[in-house]
Amino acid sequence: MLLTGFSTLIWLLYMAMLVLAVVALVLAATAREDAYRAADKQKKSFWLIILGITVAVNLFVPILFLQLAGAVASIVFLVDVRPALKAVSGGGRRGGSSSDGPYGPYNGGR
Repeated sequence: MLLTGFSTLIWLLYMAMLVLAVVALVLAATAREDAYRAADKQKKSFWLIILGITVAVNLFVPILFLQLAGAVASIVFLVDVRPALKAVSGGGRRGGSSSDGPYGPYNGGR
């Protein structure tokens, strides 16, 4: 019974790493190529290859060391690269500038 619970925990860990890798791959694929250069990060093709290999390893190669290395790559993309891409691409805002408040532009109290 204890072994069954442990195998379920390991399976959930594998699934979490797979979901993390797939999310990172989709986000890397949807970002613009010029945003990578503007953010001074590696090329888009580099991240697509690394994250694609991570997804493939998670799907087909049940070696925990390789899966953990892929999880680290996915986390680096999500924590470091993606925020830089969002900042360069406008930060996810729909137009506007950095001085816009919730009710329009801030004009300094005039």
